[in-house]
Amino acid sequence: MTHVTEHPLVQGGRSAALATACVRGGVAAGLGLGALAVLVTAAWISSPYPDSGPGGALHLAAGLWLLAHGVDLVRTDTLSGLPAPLGIVPMLLVVLPVWLVHRAARDTLDANDGGDRPRPSASGAVAAVAGGYLLVAAVVVVYSESGPLPADLITAGFWLPAVVVGAAGMGVWTALGRPLPRQRQAAAALRATGLGLVTLLGGGAVVAAVSLAWHAREAQSVYAGLAGEWSGRVAVLLLVLALLPNMAVWGAAYGLGPGFTLGTGALATPLGLVGDPAAPPFPLLAALPADGRGTWIHWTAAAVPLAAAVLQGGRLGRSARTWTGRDTALTALGAAWGCGAAVAVLSAAAGGPLGSGRLSAFGPVWWQTGTATVLWGACVGVPVALGVRAWGRRVPRPKPLPVPEAASVAGPVAGAAKWAASGLVPVPGPVPPSTPDPETPEEAQPDTALTAPAGPESGPDSGPDVDPYSAPYGDPYGDAAFEPYDYLPAAWEPASPPPPERL
Repeated sequence: MTHVTEHPLVQGGRSAALATACVRGGVAAGLGLGALAVLVTAAWISSPYPDSGPGGALHLAAGLWLLAHGVDLVRTDTLSGLPAPLGIVPMLLVVLPVWLVHRAARDTLDANDGGDRPRPSASGAVAAVAGGYLLVAAVVVVYSESGPLPADLITAGFWLPAVVVGAAGMGVWTALGRPLPRQRQAAAALRATGLGLVTLLGGGAVVAAVSLAWHAREAQSVYAGLAGEWSGRVAVLLLVLALLPNMAVWGAAYGLGPGFTLGTGALATPLGLVGDPAAPPFPLLAALPADGRGTWIHWTAAAVPLAAAVLQGGRLGRSARTWTGRDTALTALGAAWGCGAAVAVLSAAAGGPLGSGRLSAFGPVWWQTGTATVLWGACVGVPVALGVRAWGRRVPRPKPLPVPEAASVAGPVAGAAKWAASGLVPVPGPVPPSTPDPETPEEAQPDTALTAPAGPESGPDSGPDVDPYSAPYGDPYGDAAFEPYDYLPAAWEPASPPPPERL
């Protein structure tokens, strides 16, 4: 009867937890959309020539929010009158919505949140948070259809759920303690994949930053020519900051070898710039390489994927000291495939169309960069992993022990024989007599009056300056570093009584 009465309460508690998770997802979507709306409204207010009213600013904020989730937008107010797609995602804008979804899913399964109330399962938390978020996103998609930047329904139906569900899954994984697969090979492959990806993106950022610093004068002139008012320059600067992660992905794609496209008829690789680029004026695009064949300076960008593959293979090789060579090679190849898949997704997000015609392809090609990453990991990472594993399994040579000299052995032996012939045992000094046992008869008590033969410096007439460690308690081995405290009286020898005090 108790089970029947408690079961509906438990189900109701879980239903309430799922409803709370759904509300959390909706609140996360509202916070991200509100932050962008405030930013766009502030830019519209500070603009000296606002072309549209508050409705236009809100439509622009909704379009940017959808663009941050990977949804392509369509520009309807073009010079030709034909709609033009806009698919390059400012990847810094992705951080805010992804972090909000991640935090909402993490707080849903937080052990400290909710106390003793039932918590939903991991899959239930992901579904509830993503469901609440997507409900708000669907409203935003419908609202954007009446503005100048409507959303493309195909990409909205694919990328928007993928980003939200992925961020919610990462939040649940964090709440569970970031567990890794129990199989050691899979866990090691994931760690190596993360290290290789971070190294590749960091090196790409360095390559792009060096190129931008080299063309700093051109970038400054383009930036000054885009907007004359301070509000316009601030807006351009914010757009540049939002595109900095894209710049890092472009630099990584350039070092990998496939490079990136600058329109349908131009391709930039370390070997040179081929074709006629159709790049619009923008400060970051001023860092593009010049026309013609590449030089050794451009070829040094290949050090980025080389370092990433070496670090990835080295990390995996240190974890594979007890594995077989076959398992090590397969795990390193799996890490290369994982890193290639991640680079392909980032390349798809960092590039895309900027318009129609020649601008329909702009940025890295996702399948080319992904394939190049896998090849670098297979050709460099796998041999490095096998080499590090072999180096860690080597057996060190035993060191030869030092052979003692004859003189160092003969000295202590001769001294020990001389000491044994004297019949005395060294003691550290005066030892008080042992306390008689009250249960032992007096006749059976040990005689404590036995002492060592008196020497010339012992006896009651000895002065206070007599050395208590002189002969016969001197050095038995002829060693100047002899310490009498290193020797204790034998168990069968009686202890010497304390010397009489001098009157």
